[in-house]
Amino acid sequence: MTVPKFDEKELKVIGEIPGFFGPGIPLFDSPVSMKDNFKKAVLEKKPVFQLYGCEMQMTTPLVIPDSGCRALAIEARRQDPATFGGKDMFDTDWVYVQVAGGSMVEPGKPRLEDANDWKDEIKMPDVDSWDWEGWWEANKEWVDPKRCYQPCIFTGWYERLISFMDFEGAAVALIDDEQKEAVLELYDAITDVYIKIMDKFLEYVNVEAVCVHDDWGSQRAPFFSCDTAIEMMIPAMKKFTDYCHAKGIICEIHSCGMNELLVPAYIAGGWDMWSPQPMNDTKKLFELYGDKIVIGVNDIPVVAPDATEEEQRAAAKEFVETYCIPGKVCTLGFGMNVTPIMREEIYKLSRIAYAE
Repeated sequence: MTVPKFDEKELKVIGEIPGFFGPGIPLFDSPVSMKDNFKKAVLEKKPVFQLYGCEMQMTTPLVIPDSGCRALAIEARRQDPATFGGKDMFDTDWVYVQVAGGSMVEPGKPRLEDANDWKDEIKMPDVDSWDWEGWWEANKEWVDPKRCYQPCIFTGWYERLISFMDFEGAAVALIDDEQKEAVLELYDAITDVYIKIMDKFLEYVNVEAVCVHDDWGSQRAPFFSCDTAIEMMIPAMKKFTDYCHAKGIICEIHSCGMNELLVPAYIAGGWDMWSPQPMNDTKKLFELYGDKIVIGVNDIPVVAPDATEEEQRAAAKEFVETYCIPGKVCTLGFGMNVTPIMREEIYKLSRIAYAE
């Protein structure tokens, strides 16, 4: 596809995408849609303009029991707070913690003391029995055709193991030679469930991206080494991402923590995107890995609340010169201080840079 050179007429705002944590994101009159630009950027490493980070319409739908029990259902329907907490898809009990605004498994009561016992204790969920027809009927008008539809599986592999074994037990199981084979078998069985969930989504809607939530680190460091991640996490993850890629689905890993050392594992797992938390050096990660995985960067020149238009455009120019590099791709990370003027300038300058 031949993309024309930038024209000032493109700066006309033709719509707005709701912001996830802040104000809406303007849609400019670009020669390709935001959705098509996203696909070109992620799949071909050939963006037409800078990615905003809102190209996907993420949903954590109530049809998946985890979304409700963990109190973060994102879909057309509003969740009744009376339903916060409860059982997830594997029949594990979660308790809603109001002060934290989320749910957790009650600690000290692990379902598994030893991963080798998982076949006796853990029953795989019957995904077909969930009310998929009711879910689709409630949500089909909610799907935004301007964005890539992105279901989120809210409890990934390591988080799932924690829910079964508590944190300490899960951490030990990853490195205990007597438990590792059982963990790998359990992860493989869990992957089959997640693939079945994707199959059910695909029966109803054109799924173009998927996000899996699996936190791997604390504020200061990862929970485990990169070697452990590659040995214990990647076989199941790669099985899932290979399946999704065969269906044309872009794969994003949501993984909180200071996880810079684990990026090679994300890449080995077949993930197309990762948006790190701000404690990570996203500029360094972009420089090292931006040609292999799309990094959500949070390094952008900070402008004062009373910054002049000239100062805002200069900050945008600095961002584009740093990050809009052929062959590498990034998104604007969550919570970045990007003003409307800066968004306009980033769009314009990135269009020019990528067209060269």
